[in-house]
Amino acid sequence: MNKEEVHELLEAMYARFNRLTFIENDPVCIPHLFSKKEDIEIMGFWAAILAWGQRVTIINKSKELISLMGGAPHDFVINHSESDLKRFEKFVHRTFNYTDTLYFIHFFKSYYQKHDSLEWAFSQGMGAGDNNIENGLVHFNKLFFGLEYFPERTKKHVPTPERKSACKRLNMFLRWMVRKDDKGVDFGIWNKIKPSQLVCPCDLHVDRVARKLKLIERKNTDWLTAVELTENLKQFDPSDPVKYDFALFGLGMSEEM
Repeated sequence: MNKEEVHELLEAMYARFNRLTFIENDPVCIPHLFSKKEDIEIMGFWAAILAWGQRVTIINKSKELISLMGGAPHDFVINHSESDLKRFEKFVHRTFNYTDTLYFIHFFKSYYQKHDSLEWAFSQGMGAGDNNIENGLVHFNKLFFGLEYFPERTKKHVPTPERKSACKRLNMFLRWMVRKDDKGVDFGIWNKIKPSQLVCPCDLHVDRVARKLKLIERKNTDWLTAVELTENLKQFDPSDPVKYDFALFGLGMSEEM
């Protein structure tokens, strides 16, 4: 396919998959259960971090967390007592366990006692001329693990470009929070980070389809690969390149490629 044909395909698939019917079977359905900004952020972040494996399991595990927090994540992380934490002892998703859960709650409590939005945690590390979110992700990682006595094991769940990670799940979370359109899938509740600064979440399906469309040339899938893909997508829409995540992911899941 030539460049024009790739563009036409991506636009068609974007229109096809960026719609409310996409939400039901995707982890983005979890933050859509809430209207309070802090709840959207907390469960959006948590659902994104848990997003590996079967989507049904990811959604069910996220709903289990919500139930354990009494249906009100922000209120719980701010006002819980130590005895309330025992109920999370049996919560496990793959390698994410009780220790990780406790640290996430500890971080959220510490953070939301000082800030009213998780956006600051990312945007504070960025400069006005930053081409993408890289510095914001690095800053967030340092902030997240800036509390005393953080568990070393939890680092594997919250990636950073400094470790060459593609940061797939964090980039997905940022897409949810930052992208703005009238389709109702992404929230667009953050304003300090531009959609043009987002980096495309590079999961297995997106990576496979992007390589077939010659949007990726790097052999490995790492941070530079995600940036390469995003820069190529900017040829088609420089102000909102990550909108094509819908197209690439949808094509991968439907196996139409």
